[in-house]
Amino acid sequence: MAFGDGLSSPPTVELPVMLVAEVQDSLLVVVHDLERLDGLLTHAMENLMERFTNASADLAGPTLMHLAELDGVRSALRTAVTELQFQDMATQLIGHTSRILQGCAYRLAAEAMDAEDGEAVPFVEEVPERPNPVTQDEMEAGSIELF
Repeated sequence: MAFGDGLSSPPTVELPVMLVAEVQDSLLVVVHDLERLDGLLTHAMENLMERFTNASADLAGPTLMHLAELDGVRSALRTAVTELQFQDMATQLIGHTSRILQGCAYRLAAEAMDAEDGEAVPFVEEVPERPNPVTQDEMEAGSIELF
C-alpha cells in the first residue's frame, strides 16, 4: 500500500516506552472506572425498579383501586418505569466505550513494546467498527430506537 507523496510506509512517531506504558495504564484505569459506573447504575436501577414495583402493587390494592386521584400517580409510575430504560442504553454505551479503550490500550502496548523488552504483549482485542451502538439521546415514551 502506498501512502501519499510516494512514501511506502505510514509515518511513524517515536515515543518513550514509559510514556506509552503510562497512557496504557490510564486507559485501563478508565475502563475499570467505567465498569464500576456500570455496576453502580445496575444496582441503582434494580433498587428503583423494586421500589416502583412495590408502589404500583400497593396502589393496585382493593381499598385504593377506585380512587380517581391515584390515576395521576399510577401514570407517573408507568412513565418512570419507561424512563428506567436508560440503564440498558447506558450499559451498552459503557460496554462499547470500554471495549474501544481497552483495544486502544492493548494495541498501543503491542505496537510500542517488543517481546525483547521483557514485557508480555497483551492480547489485542478487536476494536468495534461501529462508532456507537445506541443512537438515542432522549427518554420519551415511545422514542426508543432499536438497533
